[in-house]
Amino acid sequence: MKQQVLFAVLTFFSLSLWAQSSDEAAVRKLLDNQVRAWNQGNIDEFMKGYWNSDSVTFVGKSGVTHGYAQVLANYKKNFADTAHMGKLFFTLLQVKELSAEYYFVIGKFFLKRTVGDAGGFFTLLFRKIRGKWAIVVDHTS
Repeated sequence: MKQQVLFAVLTFFSLSLWAQSSDEAAVRKLLDNQVRAWNQGNIDEFMKGYWNSDSVTFVGKSGVTHGYAQVLANYKKNFADTAHMGKLFFTLLQVKELSAEYYFVIGKFFLKRTVGDAGGFFTLLFRKIRGKWAIVVDHTS
């Protein structure tokens, strides 16, 4: 009996860890997909990592922007060509599960560009919406 209980507890614990690591892997994959899209010069594909909602929020050096369409427009205005986009590199400093519905990410970005390199830090809040992870808040500086 004790072995059956122990097996059940270990199985539950293992499945819980797998689910957590599966979610973390999905968040990391989303970020990898963004880097790939950016480096191909495809802002529309890069934006698929964001929640397509009027409620998505971006905080940057110019202030706070609300709404997917406006965030997309800002990216296209500020990175109008591949010379300004350059090649993007992320270094993830922290990927933390806050709950089954939210992840928090802290990282560094670096843009290698012919018009001058750029870099800084970002914090991202991810939310699981309809079974998929999406960035709901981005603070990049």
